[in-house]
Parts: sequence; C-alpha cells; structure tokens
Amino acid sequence: MQAVILAAGKGSRFKQATKNIPKCMLQFNGETLISRLLRQLNQLDLQRIVVVAGYKADVLKTYLSTLSSQAPITVITNSAFATSNNILSVAKAAAVMADDETLLFESDVILRDDVVKTLAESPTDAAVVSPFRDWMEGTAVELDADQRITAFVPREIQNPTLSIKYYKTVNVYKLSRDFNTRYFLPYLQQQIHSFGANAYYETVFGTLTALKEGLMKATVIAPEDWDEVDTSQELHLAEIRMGTDPVAKMKQLSLRYGGYWRFPELHDYAYLVNPFFPPDKLVNQYQRQLRRLLIDYPSGLAVNSELAADAFNLPVSKIVVGNGAAELIQAVSTMLTGRVGVIRPTFEEYPNRLPMAQVAIMPTEQHDFHYSAADIKAHFANDPVKTLIVINPDNPSGNYLPKAEVLDLCQWTADHHIRLIVDESFIDFSNLEPQPSLLDDQLLAKYPNLVVIKSISKSYGVPGVRLGILASGDESLIAKIKQAVPIWNINAFGEFFLQRIGQFTQAYRDGAGVVDDHESRTGRRPRLKAGNGESPNPSK
Repeated sequence: MQAVILAAGKGSRFKQATKNIPKCMLQFNGETLISRLLRQLNQLDLQRIVVVAGYKADVLKTYLSTLSSQAPITVITNSAFATSNNILSVAKAAAVMADDETLLFESDVILRDDVVKTLAESPTDAAVVSPFRDWMEGTAVELDADQRITAFVPREIQNPTLSIKYYKTVNVYKLSRDFNTRYFLPYLQQQIHSFGANAYYETVFGTLTALKEGLMKATVIAPEDWDEVDTSQELHLAEIRMGTDPVAKMKQLSLRYGGYWRFPELHDYAYLVNPFFPPDKLVNQYQRQLRRLLIDYPSGLAVNSELAADAFNLPVSKIVVGNGAAELIQAVSTMLTGRVGVIRPTFEEYPNRLPMAQVAIMPTEQHDFHYSAADIKAHFANDPVKTLIVINPDNPSGNYLPKAEVLDLCQWTADHHIRLIVDESFIDFSNLEPQPSLLDDQLLAKYPNLVVIKSISKSYGVPGVRLGILASGDESLIAKIKQAVPIWNINAFGEFFLQRIGQFTQAYRDGAGVVDDHESRTGRRPRLKAGNGESPNPSK
C-alpha cells in the first residue's frame, strides 16, 4: 500500500499566511499540516509516499527533505496548479496509482492519529465520510444500510432538508489497484479530455457511482475525528477541536467568549442562560423573517430605545438600549469620575473598564462570599467612593440582597452623593420575593443617582441577539450615553426581539419561573406549560 497526498493548492483564503509557503506547511498545534500527516502515515507499513506539489513547490521539496520518514517520499509537480483544480493533481499521480493500492489524501485534511491507524484495516474502494454538520461545505454522499455509497451529492444541488441523511466526504480514499485501473483513472482522463482540468476528482466518483451503484463503500468516522481547513479561523477551530491537552483546550475555548455552536459536543456551563426561552413560536417568527432581517438596515437608536421603553414600561427619556449590557457598561464607565467601589468576586467587566487605581475593592472571601447592605455601607463609609457597583444577584457568588436592602442602599448612596449602579441581569432567576426589580419609573424618579443595568441575554435565553438596557432617573446621563453609542448599535435581530417580546410575556414568566402576585399569595410558583407554542418546552 502507498499514499498519495495532494498538496498543490495555494490556500489563497489564508491570505498573507501562505504568501511564502504552501498551505500544507501551515502550523497546527506545534506541527505543520504536512509533517503531522507524514508522522501519522509512518504508523502504517507503506511502500512509498507521493506528494503532488504545485504552489511554492520548491519550498515544499526543500522542507520535505528535512523530515524523516520510514517510507520514501517522492514529489511530483503540478505546474498548472493555478489554472486547474485537483483533478489534474490526481492525473499527475495516475501512473503511481495504477501500480498499487493507494490511500489518497488532501493535505489540508486533519485527522486524529487513531483514525489513520484504522485505515490499513478499513474496506478497500472506500471513501472516508462523516455525518454532515451545518457548517460543512463541499461534496456529500448518501449511503444504503450496508454503508455502500448510493450517490455523490455536489454542494450546489444539496437539499438542506435532507442534510440529516448526508455524509460529508472527508477527502480521504482507499482505492485498490484494480479499481484505479478499471474505473477511476480511465474515467478521470475522460473527464479531463471532455471538460478540461478545472474540475474536482470527486465528480469522477459521482459518475462511477451513478453508473454502477454500490461500486464504492464508506468508512464512517465521527465529526470530531477530523477537520478540513480553508481559512485561518477554521485552522484555529481545528486546533481546539483536535487538541489533546485539556488545560490548553480549556484556555483556548475560554478566550473565544462564545461561538460554541462549532463545538456541538461541548456543554457550556460558563454562562447562565435560560433554557426555557425563547419559545418555538418566537423562533419560527425569526425564521420567517430571516431574509429581511439580513438584507435590511435596522432602525436607529431612537426607535430601539422606544421599543425598550415599551418592553420595560419606562419613559424613553430614562432608558437606553445597548449592544449587550457590555456596550452600556463601557459607555457609562467612561463617564465615571472618582473612585469606584466593587464587591469581589464580581462580574469583571466592570472593573476591567476602569483604571486599576480608580477601583476600590470590598473583599468577601472572609465571609464565605456573603454580604448585606449593612456590610456594604460599613465598608465604604471607611473607604469613600463616588460610584458604587452592586451586582444583584451577584455573579459569580450568587449573593442576593432583598429589595428592601437595595432600596436602603439607594437612600444611603443618595444621602452621600454616591452614584449607585445596580446590575440585575440575573434578577428574574431569583424566587425569594415578588417584583424584586428596580426597573420602575417611580423608583428611578425618587433616586436619580440610581443606574440599573440589565442584560437581555441571560434570563431571556438570547445571547446571540446582543441586547441590554440601562435605565436611570438621571435623564442627562441617559442623553449622554445615547450620544456616546452608535446610531445603529442594535442589529435587526435585536430590534425584532424588542418588537416581538411583548407577545410572550407569560411564556417568559413561566420559563424564568418569575415570582408573581399569585405566588406571593399562594406560596406556589407558576407551573411550566408546554404545547401551546408560547410556553417553554421542558425537553429543550
């Protein structure tokens, strides 16, 4: 058995990264792509390894000469790589493939080590395939019950509704000498003769399968066992997915701060997000409007502030909507003067927006991370500040100040001319008292020193739309923040959410388990309802 590696492409989507080297020499977790594949192939008893080079062929040849390999490495050059596709690279290796059983690889495919080990025992005349995922691009196949390939499905004719039955080609093949000489190579030459070299060799497999169903088999591997990289971002994702050091993997994942849909095996416990909202009915409304939400400009800040004011029953002069609470935290932080008090451990986005010298810290470790309003007043009476930040319920400690204590803080800070910022992003998850929120027009009017910040992501379960609000009776502060943020700070998905949320008030209260007057009277929490399209589905 031998291996043929197609490595002629430039990898133009990597831009500057491949300016001086071919794509297969990009670094991946301490190895180049090509050295990783060669290391894996040397686990097998191969007669030879043939590399088809093209872009920067001389650079690749020189590099390969520095690598050790149990199987001898031969380089074939496809000098027409810039005006052809990979069908010509396979044709350049046709004489080699006619001599022996061949493992055919593309150099930008990344496999786990144990996958390569199993190829020696896998079926012959087979394509390595994997269950299809939404982000995958390129040719897919359909299989019968015996894992024989019944069709190759090019990307341009794939039906998204059938993606559950598709398997993505991994671009690794195990082909017998007989298959190559009788079927694959003759049809490949005919394809080039009839249609030219600007095609992909997988079209030949598609033709053969259409002519003789069951001619090719499939070796199925798991989606997490491989990756194909065409951009720097995909290479970074693959480094995380294929990494073996759990500490390094955790660090890399944490630095992403999200985007975990590319890691379906990952269970994210870093962010507390309501799993019972949004309901299917709201999601379906998004799906119906998706095209317009993508192609139309969203409304400006004034309109979206009106929507937020309506959603939270506040005057528009007392509320501003942001691209997540993070944007509003940044905006208000730039307007703070003097020392700012924070209670640690805390949500670090607040102190991170300020110079260290400006931050006054109240530690809580010695009290098992519990504290009261009296503790806060006692501490900052001896360590005066101009602004006090209170997260309620606190993040990450979960410490909760009853509303009466927070109102006591409102009065105390007003008496001492201190601005009080209360972040109540998690307030709807509390179940200790009815109506704990400070988002009330009369309260904001009574305490103009009070600023309330609320993330929409957590309790509403929609971190992807990036929404947050800031409310205050200090209308001049609200006006300044509205001047500070961009006119289009909210995208169309966020605006659509604000437009629709009023229709789902009860579904939201049920999903969050919000304490209401009924509960305060009966001592029972609302029951989760399902099946009416507006209430949460407990199976989610």
